[in-house]
Parts: sequence; C-alpha cells; structure tokens
Amino acid sequence: MAFCVHCGSQIADNVTFCPTCGKAAAQPNAGTVAAAPQPAPAAEYSTTATTSTPIAENIAGMLAYFIIPAILFLLIEPYNRNRFVRFHSFQCLFGFAAVIVIDIALKILTSMLNLVPVVGWMVSTLLWGLWSLALLALWLLLVIKAYQHEIFKLPVIGDMAEKQAGA
Repeated sequence: MAFCVHCGSQIADNVTFCPTCGKAAAQPNAGTVAAAPQPAPAAEYSTTATTSTPIAENIAGMLAYFIIPAILFLLIEPYNRNRFVRFHSFQCLFGFAAVIVIDIALKILTSMLNLVPVVGWMVSTLLWGLWSLALLALWLLLVIKAYQHEIFKLPVIGDMAEKQAGA
C-alpha cells in the first residue's frame, strides 16, 4: 500500500488518482523508498493557500486563545484567510464576550449573597473559586485541542464561530 502525497490517505499501489482527494497519485521511483507522509489535518478546515505562513496553523490556532493574537490573526494576512485560525480566533472572542456577561451576572448574584452575614460570604467565595477553576480548565482544553489541530466547538459559541470562519 502507498500513501497519497497530497492528503496522506492510504491508496492502492496501482491507482492513478487518490480516491479521497482526487489528485494525481504520484508513484515513487522503483529505486527509492517513499516516506510515510504525516496525516493531513481535517480537510474541512485546512487552508488551500500554497503560501507558507510564519507560524504553523496549529500554533496560530493555539495562540488565538490569548485574545490579542486572536484580533491580530483576523487582521493579518495569511491568517485571516485560514479557516482553522479564523475559527479559533472567533471562538476566543465570542467566548471572551460570554465570560464578561457571566462575570457581570455572577457579581450581581454575589453582591446579593453578601447581604447574608456569614453564609452568603462563604457561598460567594465558593462560587468565584469554582467559576475560576472552570474557566482555567476550559481555556486549557481549548488551547490543547487547537495545538493538536482539532476543532473543539463550544455549544453555542462554536456554531457562531464556525459560521463566521466559513464566510
């Protein structure tokens, strides 16, 4: 069995075109041994541009979860044309907006809980601690998934980000 040099899928030795990507399957010379190609990223989000980028696609997707790079990646060529990087940038920005809204609601709730003398303060402290841990765990999950070149969609925000990235 051979591997397609374009998409990395396994193909039969005697085929002319890859059944997965449809491109011509280049056969290695009889005297050379072809190295097994790296598996291609998800075809749905891989870039079709042939220009090389200063930062690898998965590293740029990971850096997009640091807010400022997300904005820069949406403005700078060639990242603003890369669907994978655009998805992670939009998911970061939409997620950041959602976190701000939830923070405001949590501040209102804890200010009301603080009116109850001791129990309200303990519950408020517990809520903020759990919220902070949940945010850290979610952020680490998103960064790791982007580095592994995977699309991890958050429930509502992921669909919105996917819609924006596909435009």
